[in-house]
Amino acid sequence: MKSLLRVLYYLRPYRWLAAATVLCAASATAMELVPPWFIKVVIDDVIQANQPSLLPWILAGLVLAYGLKNLFASFRIRLNNRLEQQVVHDLRKEVFAALQRLSISYFENRSTGEIMSRISNDTEHVERIFIDGLEGVLTASLTLLGIMVMLVSLNWKLALLALVPIPILVLSASRFTTKVHGYYHLVRKGLAELNAYLQDAISGIRESMGFNRQAYEQGRFNRLSQEYSQSNLKAMYLWSVYSPSMIFVGSLGTVLILWYGSGEVLAGRLTLGELVLFLSYLALFYVPINQIHSVNHMLQHALAASERVFEVLDTIPEVTDKPGVAAPADRLEGDVRFSRVHFYYRPDVPVLRDVTLSVKAGERVALVGPSGAGKSTLLKLLMRFYDVKGGSVAIDGYDVRDLPLAFLRSQIGLVQQEPFLFNGTVRENIAYGDLSADQSGIEAVAKAARAHDFIRALPEGYDTWIGERGVKLSVGQKQRVSIARVLLKNPPIVIFDEATSNIDTETEVKIREALSELTRGRTTFIIAHRLSTLHDVDRIIVLDHGRIVEEGTHDRLMERGGVYAGLYGAQFQV
Repeated sequence: MKSLLRVLYYLRPYRWLAAATVLCAASATAMELVPPWFIKVVIDDVIQANQPSLLPWILAGLVLAYGLKNLFASFRIRLNNRLEQQVVHDLRKEVFAALQRLSISYFENRSTGEIMSRISNDTEHVERIFIDGLEGVLTASLTLLGIMVMLVSLNWKLALLALVPIPILVLSASRFTTKVHGYYHLVRKGLAELNAYLQDAISGIRESMGFNRQAYEQGRFNRLSQEYSQSNLKAMYLWSVYSPSMIFVGSLGTVLILWYGSGEVLAGRLTLGELVLFLSYLALFYVPINQIHSVNHMLQHALAASERVFEVLDTIPEVTDKPGVAAPADRLEGDVRFSRVHFYYRPDVPVLRDVTLSVKAGERVALVGPSGAGKSTLLKLLMRFYDVKGGSVAIDGYDVRDLPLAFLRSQIGLVQQEPFLFNGTVRENIAYGDLSADQSGIEAVAKAARAHDFIRALPEGYDTWIGERGVKLSVGQKQRVSIARVLLKNPPIVIFDEATSNIDTETEVKIREALSELTRGRTTFIIAHRLSTLHDVDRIIVLDHGRIVEEGTHDRLMERGGVYAGLYGAQFQV
């Protein structure tokens, strides 16, 4: 019920549209109650009282009632669909906005496919609340109300008999709702797992082919698909028992009315037309009851999906702006200081321990060390992807926690080890660094990044579509496009996660030239993997087990014969 009320909250901006929908539904319902009266008149007045002159007027009235009913129904459907699309758009927009606010830890702890399932599949099922749920409940409720008024006004004894099955229907609906809601939680979870697997399998299709694991992947897919199907079947089996049973119970009301009503007609206390009228209304009475049962079934599926959607909306980001925080008036210079920084992802596994490091504005620093030493984590703290557990990180004397996130990240450019390019054109990917940049600005940074020549050689130049994750470009080309993107952003601080181990020498030279352009006059952090490339940096910082164990130039560290010299010797066997 709480989730349903939250969904209904989204109706507030469109309350006039909702009111118009209700009005059309009420009008259609009123028109639906007219034809049985005309049928009664035909039986009692035209046939039994022998007044055939009334028939043309009655038939005209029937045509008019049916026409108005369907006209109002058409307006109701149109208004309801418009209302539903507006509300679901707002909900989908809010879910995506919530994802944009969440911290990086949320995405690192969940698969992309599972998150996509919440935005698309789960939000789509919430849509059913408005398409079938509210519309169905509204129409059925109005119909029930109107028919009950008519039944009581005709014959209150027969009306009471019609209500005999209702307690059984209500109790059964309550038990069904509790049971099926749990099943649909399993259905939504199963679909999310299936979507997560599909996203992973499609992204890794080259590896599957390369290792000849198509049969293995087919088996994994079949298992997840079968589990999802079984979850659906449990809910469907329950519905297959519940729905026919409720229809049967409702039919008993008709039997009671026919038994009692026939006696009333024979005793002369009820006319044949009135009995037919009553039975006609009774048929209409049980249709909306069965409709409400069906809507309840659908609503449980939709509400299970809405709970997953609201879970995203209710997630509190781990990293947020302080209340009232304001950005400095000027661009930062890039003077960085880590002061006694402690950090862990799990309390029992420390990642950084008492790290203190000062980097002057414009200085180029390389971070090296064994895998898991804390190099990438240190720079994640600089960008506030995570907050320190102890100590502080400051830029130009400002604690990064005292700077607005948007401002802080606008001052830092990131070139990742595996550059991520969007499924669009080369131009769009470079312009991501500055959405207002014109063609001349894009070409200028592409030239500086040594990317202009290969871009012009592409089939459509800067307008070439590069595919998902830039699949149509080589690793070196993606790296240079990524560098051009950061050049266009023009930040005072640059983070470069070096990835040159799998490219040819000529491409590496071009990347080095591009990197030289990128880092000129900027504070630069390079996570180094190939130690032979570090001769031009101002300082090398060596981390091991979350601590800074050495720092200095390449030559001095080699002379010292410590951790760095050991890493260098292991890499080049010297």
